[in-house]
Amino acid sequence: MEKLLGRFAPQIFAVTRILAGVLFACHGAQKLLPVFGGPMANKPPLMWAAGIIELGAGVLIALGLFASLAAFVASGQMAAAYFISHLKQGFWPIQNHGDLAIMFCFFFLFVAAHGPGTWSLDGLRKKR
Repeated sequence: MEKLLGRFAPQIFAVTRILAGVLFACHGAQKLLPVFGGPMANKPPLMWAAGIIELGAGVLIALGLFASLAAFVASGQMAAAYFISHLKQGFWPIQNHGDLAIMFCFFFLFVAAHGPGTWSLDGLRKKR
């Protein structure tokens, strides 16, 4: 499969980055706005902070604008979310529902190290 799909690796990475950014932004929107069934009342300050990071970083990652920095911040936020919210519910991620936080954390860490790749506003800025 690597031989067949390898030639499309930059495009597959770009689609994955865009999709992950949009999904992350949706989590932030759910925390900040009356969308996607998120609770609007009595949110603790950490929930507001998480929502701002998720919405802002998600949009930046999807657009590929300042993507490495945004992904690094998002990765750290997901690591913190795992240890603050999920770990106390049990050790295994499948048990404590922290698997999505781990996946976001490590994918965004990869984006931070790799850069946004093709189809990104950062790429357009570098060409100019």
